[in-house]
Parts: sequence; structure tokens; C-alpha cells
Amino acid sequence: MAYSLTSALQEAGNAAQMLRNSQIGMYVYPVVTPEFSNWRVEQESWRQSAVLFDQSHHMDELIVEGPEATEFLSHHGINSFANFNLNRAKHFVPVTPNGHVIGDHIIFREREDKYVLVGRAPTSNWLMFAASWGKWNVRLRYDPRSTSRPEGERVLREHYRFQIQGPEAPKIFEQMNGGPVPDIKFFHVDWINVGSKKVRALRHGMSGAPGLEVWGPYKDKDYIHSTILQAARDVGVNLVQCGSRAYSTNTVESGWIPSPLPGIYTGEGMLADYRDWLGADSYEAAGAIGGSFVSNNIEDYYVNPFELGYDFYIGWKKDDFVGKSALQQMKNSPKNRKKVTFEWNREDVLKVIASAFEEGIPYKWIDFPQPNYASSSADMIMQDDKMVGMSMFNGYSYNERSVLSLGVVDQSVQVGDVLTLRWGEPEPTAKTSTERHKQAEIRVRVAPTPYAKEARENYSDSWRTKAAAAE
Repeated sequence: MAYSLTSALQEAGNAAQMLRNSQIGMYVYPVVTPEFSNWRVEQESWRQSAVLFDQSHHMDELIVEGPEATEFLSHHGINSFANFNLNRAKHFVPVTPNGHVIGDHIIFREREDKYVLVGRAPTSNWLMFAASWGKWNVRLRYDPRSTSRPEGERVLREHYRFQIQGPEAPKIFEQMNGGPVPDIKFFHVDWINVGSKKVRALRHGMSGAPGLEVWGPYKDKDYIHSTILQAARDVGVNLVQCGSRAYSTNTVESGWIPSPLPGIYTGEGMLADYRDWLGADSYEAAGAIGGSFVSNNIEDYYVNPFELGYDFYIGWKKDDFVGKSALQQMKNSPKNRKKVTFEWNREDVLKVIASAFEEGIPYKWIDFPQPNYASSSADMIMQDDKMVGMSMFNGYSYNERSVLSLGVVDQSVQVGDVLTLRWGEPEPTAKTSTERHKQAEIRVRVAPTPYAKEARENYSDSWRTKAAAAE
């Protein structure tokens, strides 16, 4: 029986095949109800009125504190910490010694010696390993995401986390604060009132619309939730609660790829020790790769910061950090791809859906609003007979009336180009989240990232641009 990722890989014989045949099932956003009203109205609300996201359950939280907390995090992330003052937040990105992205977190600085990081498991796991592998004077406290299928058991977290955004959101903030809220800059933090509670608020916006994210002790969750809803009623704002079905689709409009495959399955030294440390039931061992792109070389699924648009985070002036040497070699490589949005052809999408109503083997079903059947996705993007990229995260936007996906393409590809996405698994796998199907070819038009105009003109000029990195 496998006890570590290393032993699981040895038993499987091939990392890519192990992950393509994972039986973990559908990727689940836990605890939060799938739909409060319906996912179309919930998507529409972040553009037209205001939406309430309950982010309390689907992300890990990792607290890092101690005399060397700053040095530890700076060494294990690509980001510069030079201007990272108190009450700030950053998009924290660690890479392997070989320069491949592991994942990302949002990192908050609460004290000189204390940081809170929030995001998916790969980054949390890497930092917990790094703290035990190196000699750092830090303390880590880990609060894993809520279980995917709690089966009626009570769920508790360290903190609740809510985000309110949309054009009508400022009215709600002022009402629950009891007056005008501070003018909080993007990715800055300040204190506001939510009823009788004083809470931290981050200026943020998952889909590009104005928004604040608030958090505090989990025991206050019900009070904060009811106070937010009452404030919206008091000012006549239609605040729509967003369920887990719609929540994950906001990123296709805002341009963030949430689940790149962590590039940790190859490499020696620190990476070999990491695979020994990771359990056989870890995210990295149990996760699934889905999509039409099949390779026996797991490194073909890796991405680097340049490809995801994170290169302007890189703190080149830092003396050293994990992956610096590799990134220096990658910096101007013509092999680096670029991030884009793919707009799926309406007629081709309808053809795929219609096949489910016909005799014979249908095309792979496109679930709405998101076909979230693997933890990492890689669908082939073709230009004639040549693969020029891969689609990595997709979903339907009711706001745009279109299926969209995010991915990476060769530098030669331009906005407006029409390419072909191969949809569906090319061969049977052991995945329980796929049905018997045949592949389809779907035309896709290359579009800007972020796709949503609001996000491009506001949100994209924040932590996704060089201007924000230079703050």
C-alpha cells in the first residue's frame, strides 16, 4: 500500500497516467449550498446589483508567524516583500527549484511577524514541508478546507470569510458600517464595522466589480451573515447570495486560472524529499488531470509564472529564493506561452449538447455552468494539425451568454484568431467523473484576458499588472 506520493508514483509507474486515472470524482466546492436562487441570476448579480460570496469553506488557511516569517515566505515565493507593509495583501506564488508553478495563495500581513495565507492545498502543503525541511524560526498553524462531503457532520473553521461585490455593494458597506467606509486601495486592508463587530476588510473583486472581503472568528459567522443581509434590505439593494455552482465561474470572466497542475512530480533534491513527505492521500497524489491532451510526460502539463502572467511579481532584487536561477533562464525563452481567454463557438457547443439527445455515443457532456470534472484540466488547442496551447479552466457565463475558458497559447497566436479545441477524453480512463463519450472539435476565438470589460478596465489594472506590482 502506498503511504507517500513517492510510493504512489512507484506503484502507478507513471505520474501522468496515475492522475488521469484518479478516482477522486468531481471537484467539489464544499458546504455552501449549490444554488440559493438559481445560478443564472447569481452570476448576473455581480454585474447588475450585488452578490454575497461565502468563501468560508473551500480554501485552506495557513498562519505563518515568528521572527523569520518574512524571510521564510520571501524565500519560498517569487514575490518581492520590499513594500509589503502591514494591512496589505498580495497574490503569493511559489515555484519549484525548476521554476514551475506550485499554486498560489492570497497572503495577508497582520503583524510584523504574522501572515495569513488563503488558497488551495498545493501551496499550503509546500510551505508546511518547507518549514520542516529547512531551519526556519517560524510557527505554522494549518486549517484545511472543509471536507468535500461532510455527510451531515458539523463543520468548523478558524475564520468565516465573506465577499460582497457589484455596483450596488457600496450602499451595503455604508449601511452596515454605520457611515462612510474608509477609502481602501486595491489589495489593502482596513477595519470596518459590521453591526457591532469590528472586522478586517480587503478591497478585492473576484469578477472585477467593486467589492470588499471581510473575515473574522468563525463563531461570529451567523451574526455577520445576518447583519450583511439586513443592511442590504435596509437600503433596498437586491443582494443575491451566490451558491457553489455559480461561484467558481467568476474566474472565467476575471482571468485567473485557479488550478494549474503543481509542478512537483519530477526533480531531485528538495522535490524528491517533498514527494516522500506528501501522503498518498494528499491533493497532489489523489487529484485528477482531465481533458483531451494526453502525454506520458507529466512535465508537459506544468506551467511557469511567465505563462500565467505572474512574471511582474518576481522579486529579482532578492538575494535568493527557490526557483530564481531557473526563472532567470526561462525569462526570455521563446517557448514561454501566454495566457488568453477562449470564446467557444455557439453552434459547436450546441452540437455537443444535442448529441446527448441522439442515438449512439454522445460527445463529452458540457455541464453548466461548469464542467468541473477534474482538479486540473488540459484540453488541446489546435491550429490546423499543430497543437498551439491548452485550455485549463472553463465555464459558462450567463453575463456573456458564452462558454469561456482560460489557458495558454504559443506567442504566435493573436487575439481574434480562430482555433480548435478538442473536447473530451481521447481514451477510456478510470475516472468516475467521466461518462462514455466521443471527442468533439469546438471552434474557439482567442479573446483578451480578462474577458469581462469591467474586469479588464478595473480589476486587471490591480494585482494582475505591473502597475500594482510596483506599488
